[in-house]
Amino acid sequence: MTQQPPTAPLDRPVVGSYPTYEGAQRAVDFLSDSKFPVEHTAIIGSDLRMVETVLGRLTRGRAALAGAGSGAWFGLLVGLLLSLFAAGNHHVLVLMISGLFYGAIFGALFGFAGHAFTGGRRDFASRSQIVAARYDVVAQAEVAEEAKNLLIKLGWREG
Repeated sequence: MTQQPPTAPLDRPVVGSYPTYEGAQRAVDFLSDSKFPVEHTAIIGSDLRMVETVLGRLTRGRAALAGAGSGAWFGLLVGLLLSLFAAGNHHVLVLMISGLFYGAIFGALFGFAGHAFTGGRRDFASRSQIVAARYDVVAQAEVAEEAKNLLIKLGWREG
């Protein structure tokens, strides 16, 4: 096993701090529009936390429906790939529809069974995301002052 040498800490001062990622992204975009060498910048999120938004109850019927939707897409893809090797044009449509149908059926069965095997331990659907309390735009030391001055101009503009 090879060991990587320790990397030296980079001297990258903060040139702007924003409460949202969109604000930090807008700042870097402004730097780019101002012909600033943005390859010397980075956006760093601080105080990370995971936010899980509950979308609703998950019943066996909803699990089966979600499985059918996923299975239908997968079946359509398989049907499309198999149709590349089909002899005639009429076989293409049959393969795609068959793939869609069988994919939906098997997806629904697996969705239903998968939810049933959980035993009611997770009866809700959710979406997870990682968010930061603030987003800092940093730049390498040699260009940090220029970036800071440009971002001050952006602040005046958005005032």
